[in-house]
Amino acid sequence: MLKKDLIDQVTEKMNGYLKKDISQAIDIILDSITEALIEERRVEIRGFGSFSVRHRKARSTKNPRTGEVMNIPPRKTLHFTMSKSLKKPLAGESK
Repeated sequence: MLKKDLIDQVTEKMNGYLKKDISQAIDIILDSITEALIEERRVEIRGFGSFSVRHRKARSTKNPRTGEVMNIPPRKTLHFTMSKSLKKPLAGESK
């Protein structure tokens, strides 16, 4: 699903609101989530899941093609955990 598709679906379900207003609201929500993650705060959306930032340590590895040792610097990654109410339908279980 693209952002445009999300805007279209929300516009359909919320009669009386302009598409540009819903688009602006979605932009504000996504910007807020982005800012929280940049500040390394956990974002929890009940019934959907939670996003958090995890730190990966620096490590060294070998290039399988050349055998050269490469150093990979430490970095941050985004981690998503599904809520139980999302996990059950995806697993084919009833709610």
